[in-house]
Amino acid sequence: MNSIFLRIYGGMLAALVLVAVLGVLSLHLLNEVRSDQYRERLAHGTFTLMADNLAHMTEVERKRSLVIWERLLGIPLALQHFDQARLENGQRSQLARGQVLVEQTGPHAAKVLRQVGQEPLLLTGEVQQISEQLARATIYLLVDELVRYLVSEQPRRLEELKKNKGFGFDLRLVSLEQADMDEDQRRRVDEGDTVMALGKGGDSIRVFAGMVDTPWVLELGPLYQMNPYPPQMLILIAALGLCLIGLIVYLLVRRLERRLLGLESAATRIAQGSLDTRVPEGDGDSIGRLAAAFNGMTEHLQRSLMIQRELVRAVSHELRTPVARLRFGLEMIGSANNEKSREKYLAGMDNDIQELDKLVDEMLTYARLEQGAPALHFQRIDLDALIDQVISELAPLRADVKVLRGVCHGGEEGAWVEAEPRYMHRALQNLVSNAMRHAESQVRLSYQLGLQRCRVDVEDDGPGVPESAWEKLFTPFLRLDDSRTRASGGHGLGLSIVRRIIYWHDGRASISKSEALGGACFSLAWPRYQDKK
Repeated sequence: MNSIFLRIYGGMLAALVLVAVLGVLSLHLLNEVRSDQYRERLAHGTFTLMADNLAHMTEVERKRSLVIWERLLGIPLALQHFDQARLENGQRSQLARGQVLVEQTGPHAAKVLRQVGQEPLLLTGEVQQISEQLARATIYLLVDELVRYLVSEQPRRLEELKKNKGFGFDLRLVSLEQADMDEDQRRRVDEGDTVMALGKGGDSIRVFAGMVDTPWVLELGPLYQMNPYPPQMLILIAALGLCLIGLIVYLLVRRLERRLLGLESAATRIAQGSLDTRVPEGDGDSIGRLAAAFNGMTEHLQRSLMIQRELVRAVSHELRTPVARLRFGLEMIGSANNEKSREKYLAGMDNDIQELDKLVDEMLTYARLEQGAPALHFQRIDLDALIDQVISELAPLRADVKVLRGVCHGGEEGAWVEAEPRYMHRALQNLVSNAMRHAESQVRLSYQLGLQRCRVDVEDDGPGVPESAWEKLFTPFLRLDDSRTRASGGHGLGLSIVRRIIYWHDGRASISKSEALGGACFSLAWPRYQDKK
């Protein structure tokens, strides 16, 4: 089972079979509980009536009544002490609450127990045919109870017995004409016999008993047979449920499988060099999020490869000029006639080597920042001190350009921010150096500190940058004016390095037009508080 989907199918099938087995066991337990409740409901009223009668009798009367009830009902009856019954605590509590306890002893037989009043005595009966025998017993006891009252009071007494004794079926006193029987049944009831009649649906019976010297007929029922849920039906339902659930699971997992196969195919094409491959993201579920992450990864790979190619192409182009000048310088040194000429060519070669060293440093810095998050050690730094340090380092490089501090708005706690000191110093250096190359006479640094974020602006009074070029100005090796930039010593990597540095500070670099000086305004904005995790 190398396929994950086969394992899913197998696991689901095992789970469904387990559910089916548990369902069969649950049905069996449910049928047992329903059978116990059914028997208790039928036996409750009859045994409660007998137990209540015994509670008011003497010991001799109790023995006589038990003998008479046994002979007339065909039910073995006995009185026994609580301790002799060997009952569990739950069964004792059930009997103490006035309920009947039924213990099944066979398919249709049961032992019925009922406490006699508040005494520690139990009335027990061995019932072989619980429905038929209890019906005869109930009729005898009710008739025996009702004949003690006047004919006019018998319906009221029967209602009291129904309410107080908790019979599990209906009891009524009707006239012989009102009873739903045929002529033969009416005749037998009129003679004092007991008649059982089927209900209209054939799933119940009613019992009629005539009461001698009264116009009443005692009607019991309808009495319904206990019908347990058939296991065959459950097996059929379980089989159909398994098939239906299996089909649904297959359709769901099959769709998932097709989407994952699409991801696998796309990954294979990307491995073969087709970086333009994308997969449909579809819904926002786990596979959709995986597809979105996959597309993002592919775009990052494509962008990284493109940057790498551009970097190689730009590096080869940038290295060609200083290397050519070095070769020219070596040739000229060999043909120099005096020491002064040789020193001139040596100085030029030294400048070319410095330019190569600076270019390599910028390329390494940019590559390190572009590949991923460098090891950043955020610290609490003083922004005033950092700006003063950058000004003191760069101001002497162009005597005709003044590098000044602009309007600075700090917080109440001072001009501190959280940043990586080395990289933030490099970012400000690059911005100021870029501004000094294009400024006519002035470069101005300023900052604004808020409760959550900070912003540094570097402005110059140069010609500015066309708004159409703002979006691509931070592209590596981009030079809007190639000849002027080359003359000023730029390589097109300084602003790209600034963008990556501020990106790893969870900030943003932007450009706009300087309102005060009229040239370009480069801005760095980032949070004052950094996550040091």
